[in-house]
Amino acid sequence: MSRPRDTRPVRAEDAFDEAAVTAWLREHAVDSSGVEGIPEVHQFSGGASNLTFLLRYPPSGDRVGRDLILRRAPRGTKARGAHDMRREHTIQSALSATFPYVPGMVAFCDDATVLGGDFYVMDRIDGVIPRSEWPGDVPLPPDRARALCLAAVDVLAELHAVDPAEAGLEGLGRGAGYVRRQVEGWSTRYRNARTDDVPDLERVMAWLDRRQPDDVAACVIHNDFKLDNLVLDRADPTRVVGVLDWEMATVGDPLMDLAGSMAYWVQADDPEDFQLMRRVPTHLPGMLTRDEVVSAYAERTGRTVTADQWRFYEVFGLFRLAVIAQQIYYRYVHGQTTNEAYAVFGPAVQIVGRRLDGLVDPDGAGPVGDS
Repeated sequence: MSRPRDTRPVRAEDAFDEAAVTAWLREHAVDSSGVEGIPEVHQFSGGASNLTFLLRYPPSGDRVGRDLILRRAPRGTKARGAHDMRREHTIQSALSATFPYVPGMVAFCDDATVLGGDFYVMDRIDGVIPRSEWPGDVPLPPDRARALCLAAVDVLAELHAVDPAEAGLEGLGRGAGYVRRQVEGWSTRYRNARTDDVPDLERVMAWLDRRQPDDVAACVIHNDFKLDNLVLDRADPTRVVGVLDWEMATVGDPLMDLAGSMAYWVQADDPEDFQLMRRVPTHLPGMLTRDEVVSAYAERTGRTVTADQWRFYEVFGLFRLAVIAQQIYYRYVHGQTTNEAYAVFGPAVQIVGRRLDGLVDPDGAGPVGDS
């Protein structure tokens, strides 16, 4: 079988015992059909947090093959509360009845003797996953690109319409004050992960602290809703068939979820340095601009989001992106990973810092890195 697009051979530091996983699955999977022999294992190249692998069990004789996805945390020091495999598994299991875009959960393992730590296995949703460059064999003319954007907005709005109590997920939230906790929490994470070669962003953190609004609602939010976490129908790539990577999902403010999404939305007319940050094909002809996405979301949900109101969310989303990049870069700087691809996250923080400079200090009074 050929290696699927978006995967690579497993890095040596991320390898695991495929036979041990298979033996455990045979005993504990909700449905173990097709789990026979030793699978081909491929590592997905997208993402820089939890590790994702394709377990490809080949057909043999009258035995049907099966593709499964395994998720586990990376090795090394982790931020408190991060990489919680049980939590990811629980959220997706709970959402399956009301939100039809989550993968089917196959099994969760907290037996460290199997893999060295917690992991879970889920069904693979087949389809197109948009990466930095749109696949050349999938036509996407401008009208279809626009339709895809609107479909993504619809799915995000559909998620935000899920009742946390009905889904059994009300326990994820901590009540009112979500915006405040996010501003404080991400500020602390940045200070803890900062290295000497990135800006201190103290003025940005102070600006966010002064201007934070009250929560607008308490919804189930994905917290990493971007195009490369969506699976699109191969026959109709304007139709979303799956939503992946629920690591940061919680109950919180929906506009903060939209803010996180828009931080990754690099459009065609953005400055050259910010174009280097693009990881999804939001620059293609026909793709909505960030302002158009926000307007479409407001129309779809009935929420009012003025340009002045949105400025806080735009700054927060970009600051949060800088923190995520810096936490990954910190792991690289301190030798907690040998993946050289993580070296670029330091310069990425500097690029986002310059963009924050223009948003927080549009008159050019001083760089955001100044204390």
